[in-house]
This record gives sequence, C-alpha cells and structure tokens, in this order.
Amino acid sequence: MRRVMKGRTKREPTIALINIVFLMLVFFMVAGTLSQSLDPALRLVETSDLEGRPPPDALVVHADGRLSFRGADQADAMSYLSGLTEEERLQVRIVPDRDLDAMVLVKLGRDLRAAGADKVLVVTERGLQ
Repeated sequence: MRRVMKGRTKREPTIALINIVFLMLVFFMVAGTLSQSLDPALRLVETSDLEGRPPPDALVVHADGRLSFRGADQADAMSYLSGLTEEERLQVRIVPDRDLDAMVLVKLGRDLRAAGADKVLVVTERGLQ
C-alpha cells in the first residue's frame, strides 16, 4: 500500500519557465540589433511645412460625388476627358474628398479608364507626423 502524505503539495517547475523567458529576451535583443542604423549625419526630409493643396491638373471629386476641374463643374468623366490633350490623358489625377464613398471612387476610376485614360492616379494626404 501506498501512503498518502497530507499537507505536501507538488511544486511547479518555475525554473523551466524562467529559462524560456530568458531565452526569449536574448533572442529579441539579438534580433533587434541585426538591422543597420541610419547614418547619424543623415537628415530626413520634413514635409510638415508643405502647403497641402491639390495639383492644378487634377479632377476634384466632392463628398456628394460632384466633379470639378479648376473650379468648373464637370458633368461626368467623359466630359472631363474631352477637354484634355492626348498627353494629359496618359496620367489622370483624381483628388477625392475624405468623405467620398469608396464605391463612387472606384466607379469613377472605371469610367475614366473606359473613356480613354491610360493611368488613373488618386492623390491622397500622407499622414506622417
């Protein structure tokens, strides 16, 4: 027969857990220093001082889906492209309003491509601050 000892509990293997955590710490310290840092003399370009305005040759799409080019309202993509030269049709820029529905923007891009635009570029604001 086997005796059961009361009051004695089985110890948990905390040493194994400490070893695993220590190995993970060493791994992340080594992995974090593998990439080379930038040259300390290098100064990156700052864009926070730039004036944020749409390019003058871009089609502006308002939140309600209305189109305008250089302040003049446009009926649709075909009427906008009819006023452009062949060279200007190579790259058509769109400046959408932030609240514009994405499906409206996708449809406009398809309409511009169908009307003869070779490449449609969407001009956005970059949020690096």
